[in-house]
Amino acid sequence: MGAIDARGLRFDVTLGGAEDGAPVLLLHGFPQNSGMWDAVSPALHAVGLRTIAPDQRGYSPGARPPEVSGYAQSECVADAVAILDALDVDRAHVVGHDWGAVVGWGLAARFPERVRTLTALSVPHPRAYTRALLTSFDQLRRSRYILLFRSAGRAEDLLLADDARRLREVFAGSGLDAAGVDRYVAPLRAPGALTAALNWYRAMRFLGRGGTGKVGVPTTYVWSSGDVAVGRVAARNCAREVTGEYRFVELPGVSHWMADQVPGAVAEAVIDRAVTRS
Repeated sequence: MGAIDARGLRFDVTLGGAEDGAPVLLLHGFPQNSGMWDAVSPALHAVGLRTIAPDQRGYSPGARPPEVSGYAQSECVADAVAILDALDVDRAHVVGHDWGAVVGWGLAARFPERVRTLTALSVPHPRAYTRALLTSFDQLRRSRYILLFRSAGRAEDLLLADDARRLREVFAGSGLDAAGVDRYVAPLRAPGALTAALNWYRAMRFLGRGGTGKVGVPTTYVWSSGDVAVGRVAARNCAREVTGEYRFVELPGVSHWMADQVPGAVAEAVIDRAVTRS
């Protein structure tokens, strides 16, 4: 793992694959880090793609601004652009999971000239998610955890108590063993790390109102029917927010943690979009 200085911050970044390969920017979500792509990347490298996987704002120790406002979507999107700039990458295939998908949607909508294709995992376009919150009791129920995560102090105390038992329980259904879970949990036990990660939730506004616009780049949205956080209504709403060529991929019975549980299927969706269908 190396480091990239951008926007006055230092991001830990893992690079892989052929240097002359088409670049793929891999964006993780909560409460993971760039290690979530370790089982996916080899298949991407095998078809000639070059991977760029940063620990995003709040997860890299050198990129933890203290203000909650520093974790707004616009700031995280600007980080992604700055990382591409630092690597002299004009355009990249963008892949994001969870909050990384939110960044991917924003990047594709605001800077389409920097995005060759988008593959969003788990979390649909912000307006699709918002519409589901307003119309689906099921999605509202699934999203109750956000209220806790936005509660400064209380969330940290609850998630880190008893050897971070509740934070570890977040990964139920992922198929990860204790060591696999700990590779995500251990970095968040460092002073200030969990607060920085939770600040993504605390900086969020009512997504979709005056925020992310429609996406015109070729896009694949991958949703898993076993996802406890995102229901089918939100998933199906996604198509109307993409004006470019669009593909919806459902992974039956797979949990939210698709890159850990079925890395081959995730890699296939990325390759299908970035290589075969771009």
